[in-house]
Amino acid sequence: MSMSLTIEKTTPAEAPMALFLLADPFEAKVRSYLDVSECFVARLGTKIVGVCSVIQRRPRVYELMNIAIDSDDQQRGYGSALLKWVIAYYREKGARQLEVGTGSFGYQLTFYQRYGFRVTSIERDFFVSNYPEPILEEGIQLRDMLRLTLLLIGGSAPNA
Repeated sequence: MSMSLTIEKTTPAEAPMALFLLADPFEAKVRSYLDVSECFVARLGTKIVGVCSVIQRRPRVYELMNIAIDSDDQQRGYGSALLKWVIAYYREKGARQLEVGTGSFGYQLTFYQRYGFRVTSIERDFFVSNYPEPILEEGIQLRDMLRLTLLLIGGSAPNA
C-alpha cells in the first residue's frame, strides 16, 4: 500500500533545515529569510519529504525563496506536487504573481518553466557576489541568477 503525499502550511521551526539546505547550501542565507517566510511541508505519512518557503515582496506579489525534496525522494513527482500546491494556494489567496530566482541553467530552470514561469530579468554575478563559496551545478560555477515570474491572474505578461 502506497502512502499519499500531503502538503500543509507549517512554521519555519517545524520545517527541517537540512531540506532547505539542499536548495540553498548556505545556512545563514536561508535563516535570513526563513523567519519572514510562509513555510510549507510535503509529507509521506509522518516523514517530511519536501519543504518550501515563500515571502511577500509587495502587495499581492510573492517570491518562492526555497523549494526542496529529500534526496531519497526526488524524481517521484513530489516537487511538482508541492509547487503546484503552492501556486494554487497563492492564487486562491489573491496573489497577482509568484516570482523565483534560480541559476541560469540546469534542471531547476526547466522545472519552473514547465509550470509557466517566464524569465523576466537577469541578476549578473548574483551567486558570485552573494555567496562565500562557489556554487557548482553540473560541474559549472553558477554566476548569474535568472528572475522568473508566474502571472497568477489576468494579463498576458508578467509585471516586473
